This record gives sequence, C-alpha cells and structure tokens, in this order.
Amino acid sequence: MTFMALDLTLADPTPVLELLVAFRRSKTMFAAVSLGVFDALASGPLSLANLAGQLRANAESLERLLDACVGLQLLHKTNGLYQNTAAATAYLCESSPQRLTGYLKYSNTVMWRLWEHLEDAVREGTNRWQQVYGWEGPIFSHFFRTEEAKREFLMGMHGFGLLSSPVVVSAFDLSNFKSFVDLGGATGHLAIAACRRYPEMRATVFDLPEAIPLARKIVAASGVADRVTIAGGDFFVDVLPAGDLFALGRILHDWSEEKIVKLLARIFERLPSGGGLLIAEKLLVDDQTGPTWAQMQNLNMLTCTEGKERTLGQYEALLKQAGFAEVKGVRTSAPLDAVLAIKG
Repeated sequence: MTFMALDLTLADPTPVLELLVAFRRSKTMFAAVSLGVFDALASGPLSLANLAGQLRANAESLERLLDACVGLQLLHKTNGLYQNTAAATAYLCESSPQRLTGYLKYSNTVMWRLWEHLEDAVREGTNRWQQVYGWEGPIFSHFFRTEEAKREFLMGMHGFGLLSSPVVVSAFDLSNFKSFVDLGGATGHLAIAACRRYPEMRATVFDLPEAIPLARKIVAASGVADRVTIAGGDFFVDVLPAGDLFALGRILHDWSEEKIVKLLARIFERLPSGGGLLIAEKLLVDDQTGPTWAQMQNLNMLTCTEGKERTLGQYEALLKQAGFAEVKGVRTSAPLDAVLAIKG
C-alpha cells in the first residue's frame, strides 16, 4: 500500500483577505464623516460621552466606530479622549480649505449604490444611473440635481484639485504661455495654481453656468483673482474663450471617444499655432495593469459615466488625430498625471 503526500503549503492569502475587508474600511471613514465625528473634534479632544451627546449616537456603538477610526489612523485616543489626526484635520473636517468631504459624501451616498451594480455594468458596458436612480439625460445633470448635491460634488473636485493642480502645472515649463483657459474648471483650482506658478499668466475658468457662483467665491479668495476670469458655457456647444494654453482637468475620462474627438477638434481650431493643451488625468501604464488608482478610477468611470481612463499612448493617438504635433506625458506622485500637447 502506498500513501500520497499531501501538499499543505498554502498560497499567501493576504491579497484576498485585505480586499475582503477593504469596503469595511472605506465605509467606516464615510460613516464617521457623515455622522460629523471629525467636525465635532475640530476644536480639540473629547470624551466618548461628550461625543455621543453631541452626535446623538449610542455610546457603545459610537465607541466601536471611534476605535476603528483610531485603527485606521484617522483618530488618536489618549487617556480616554479622542482627537483628530493631522490627516483628518486637513481632509475630513468641513472647516478645512483642503477638505475632501464633498467627494467622500458623494462616494457614500451616490457612488456606493452605483458600484453595487458593477457586475451589471461589466455585462452591459454602460453606467448604472438608470438602473439605480431611474435617471436619464446628460450625466452631469445628475450631479447638479439640487443645490446641496451640486456644492458637494464641486467641493469634492476642489479637494482633489488642491492635491493635484499645483503638481500638474509644475510638470512642464509653461512660462511661455500667457493666456490659460481651463475648460470644465469647476472651482478654478487648476487656473489658480497656474497663475500662482506663473506670475505673467492670466486665466479663464469656463464651466457650466451652475458651477459659476462657487467658482467666483473661491477665486475671489485665492490671491490671484485679478488675473482670473470666470465664464459660463458648454464646451461642446458654445464658443470657447481665446487663449494660447487650454486645460482639461479630469474631463476627458468622462466622455466617449466620439465626444472627445469633437472636443479636441474644437480646442485645436481655437488655439493659435504653437498653442498648447494641458491634460490632467491619471495615466494607465501601457499594458493597463496599473497603477491601481487609475484602474479603480477606470471602473468608476464605467459605473458613473460613458468614459474611461487611458494610457499615454491612447491619449497621444487621440491628440494627433485632432492635429496636435507634439505630445509629452509626466507621471506624478499626485492623484493626477500631466499630458502636454502642442499645436504645430
């Protein structure tokens, strides 16, 4: 009689186990933001009893959430008192100019439900607005359905812009350009960063009329308001402002290739010879196997829009199809990379 030796060597389960609980970690942060935990601690440390009273929450349940936030490095706990970490103070408090709370709340209340149907998005190749909310019409009309929804979405983009825009405008030497036109510029963070980086530059923020009031408010407090103009319009339809450097920050990934070709053609026609187009998107590597941030955003585009993330080569092909002669890309450590195309 012979016996077979059993191979009891197990594959490393770490990737699977990490992903198994990944959504729990993000939902913990979303819930703490939604409940107002970080805002309650913005003025200093508080006890569990004090927090439970302020937040009108069950003390024992709140303690579980707070301790989980300590484990996630969003809170400190010392002698029974809870306190925000530096990251929470900067990004998770409504009072912070760097806050990401708008995008976090949007992720919690809107995108969470769209992602619930990722399987259907993959099967059908379309976003989930109709399935989840019964909404038709242009994608961005969903973001602006109410004043609160509009502000939350725009402030979410603003928080990301504060992290990325200074890096994007520093990726190339743009000092030869004098007139910067930021299409779909939202709160103006990219235009503000460009004017701060280049003292001789003037800028125009061009976005849907619904976005203009908040853009005016933020630009007015920027310190470069005298060099930034705000204009309302639809970049697919209306006459584009004049400029020698156009910018598209997190715009192209929203749209189908057909619409991108149309938009790039409009920009190319408007630019003078030697003019440029600065694109801020997170670039996939050539074989599309990374980076993870871009891959996750690629799936997000599938559930939320009609677009996708792309490689530098894919953007280059679209830009050269539109007539641009020179295309360069720079990968950054920020949430967005930079691409610069020049009109020959």
